[in-house]
Amino acid sequence: MNRSDAKPAASVILPVYNAERYIDTAIRSVLKQEFSDFELLLLNDGSNDGSAARLEHFAAKDSRCKIHSWSNRGLIATLNTGVALAKAPLLIRMDADDICRPERFSKQIAYMAEYPDCVALGTRIMLIDAQGWPISVFPAKETHNEIDAAHLVAQGGSMIAHPTVIIRKAALQQVGGYRADFVHAEDIDLFLRLAEVGRLHNLSDVLLDYRQHVDSIGYRHAKQQWQSVHQAVLAAYARRKLLNPPIPTSMTTYNQPTHADVHRKWAWWALKAGNRKTALKHACKATLLAPFCKETLTLCACVLRGY
Repeated sequence: MNRSDAKPAASVILPVYNAERYIDTAIRSVLKQEFSDFELLLLNDGSNDGSAARLEHFAAKDSRCKIHSWSNRGLIATLNTGVALAKAPLLIRMDADDICRPERFSKQIAYMAEYPDCVALGTRIMLIDAQGWPISVFPAKETHNEIDAAHLVAQGGSMIAHPTVIIRKAALQQVGGYRADFVHAEDIDLFLRLAEVGRLHNLSDVLLDYRQHVDSIGYRHAKQQWQSVHQAVLAAYARRKLLNPPIPTSMTTYNQPTHADVHRKWAWWALKAGNRKTALKHACKATLLAPFCKETLTLCACVLRGY
């Protein structure tokens, strides 16, 4: 069999939409992995910036890069197309603005080989800001029962950071792939369904730098995400024939966080994690945006003290 005809051990699914600013760093972090037997599916979802040229640049240098382009369909359709295109039995998710640690693939693939009952495996993450400054390591629940129980109470985001996950393709296809009914919560819906056919797990290792943005989906589309999460949980209760599903909390009084709110939060996280320079940076940004806010003044005092 020719090398070009051989199936890779893993397929990396990387959706790209107007990601020119960060895509080089993301792709390089994938191509520099210690484990090298993979194909990198670069899924250009109708980008209208310079992303396409950057993808062509890497495809010309590394044959593992496979570019697929179409007019804009959105993330869920792009992910399902990537699953259909993937040649490997293991699917590795990656986002266009994040950074893989060099040992990520080798550690995840080794775990999946050792534990065939595991259908989806994530890792811990380091939150970084838009410029790549470290904010804090995000805590992660590790065991299947912890992850699934947290998803079933519908109190927060996904317990597996979606860009860190490696999934068995057969299991993902068995449960029906990503579903368009759960916009901005397609990951939680998927993990609830995968938990019904196999085991979920998170490695304790920090294997991905997860970039934060003030205009991310979690901030801009919080209400729709909240609605989708609760729909996904109610669907899981119905499938599993469970009683007493969680009662959705009201979002009628929800206030969209301002940019100052977000910078304050990152500053507090960075300060508690010992990343004082990052804390100072975002405290200064919050001060510029809300100079007379009591919470900002308290933050600045703590950052200057170092605790």
